[in-house]
Amino acid sequence: MYSILMQIYKNISKTKIIYINNCNIFCNFAWLSQYISPLHIMLGTITNVATIVAGSCLGSILKKRIRPEWQHVMFTAMGLAAVALGMNAVCRYMPQSTYPVLFIVSLSIGGLVGTMLRIDERFKRLVDKFKRGDTGQPDNSRPALAQGLSTGILLYCIGTLSILGPVNSALMNDHTYLFTNATLDLVTSMVLAATYGIGMVLAAPVLFVWQGSIYAVASMFGNLISNELLCEMSIVGGILISASGLSILGIKDCRTLNLLPSLFVPVIFFLIKGCMGLQ
Repeated sequence: MYSILMQIYKNISKTKIIYINNCNIFCNFAWLSQYISPLHIMLGTITNVATIVAGSCLGSILKKRIRPEWQHVMFTAMGLAAVALGMNAVCRYMPQSTYPVLFIVSLSIGGLVGTMLRIDERFKRLVDKFKRGDTGQPDNSRPALAQGLSTGILLYCIGTLSILGPVNSALMNDHTYLFTNATLDLVTSMVLAATYGIGMVLAAPVLFVWQGSIYAVASMFGNLISNELLCEMSIVGGILISASGLSILGIKDCRTLNLLPSLFVPVIFFLIKGCMGLQ
């Protein structure tokens, strides 16, 4: 009788150990999943980074074999895609808008602020500075890679697609803007790497940190962003993306960077409306 009881006790102990081990494995997996999940959700940013790495590698290999007419065709295709995506966003969210004139006010005020701050002019001057140096002439003493990286980082990070894309990715799990931006960056990185070499891949981690930061902020404050606000921002963002497409196609230089403050006007409007207790 005693031996039978001891055998039962041993079996129960083994079962407990197996259960505890399985619980530990599950807990460890759950702990690991909190780091894997954000990476899975940030599919657009990861794709964008991957295209820059791929484009830089291809550009450094092909060098001068990338013909100007090929570059022109690829940029034309991306310009048309940007116009189509922007108009699609406007047509999709405009019927849902509860403030039909807010996007007009946003573009007017934001464009005025951006023009007063000369965002587009300063950006172009900054890019040109890194390309040519402070004197306005090619600076042979300045490392070529530093010039390329400075130019590439600015081109990759500053733009409607690169800013609004992570927001849409975080709040709506929609990576369309980032996929479009990734295609544009693929062409741009190939051209830059053909000039400055394989070192242009170093711009990819910078883009990841930039878009990842925007994604994190949007995720943290996602509960504070209403559907109405997201709708108005999407309308304004769609117009800016279409304007970028027109600039890429050479149809009209809309100075899109000067219009970037327009994205913040709906945010300020809803903040004021919330503080005043208006419905």
